[in-house]
Amino acid sequence: MGSTSDKIKGNANEVAGKARQAIGKAVDNHEEQAKGKLQETKGKAQVAKGQVKDAVKNLVDKA
Repeated sequence: MGSTSDKIKGNANEVAGKARQAIGKAVDNHEEQAKGKLQETKGKAQVAKGQVKDAVKNLVDKA
């Protein structure tokens, strides 16, 4: 998977996770809130992975 697709999927997971947390909070469902936080964290990790791939590619390109 390329860096761009990692970042896109990561951003989508972050947004979905935040929405899931909000829904869980609105209906007072702590399990749904936790699942949303987990999904948001997964998204942040995916974005970071994409950024690392970009950084490595830039270093290789400069070499």
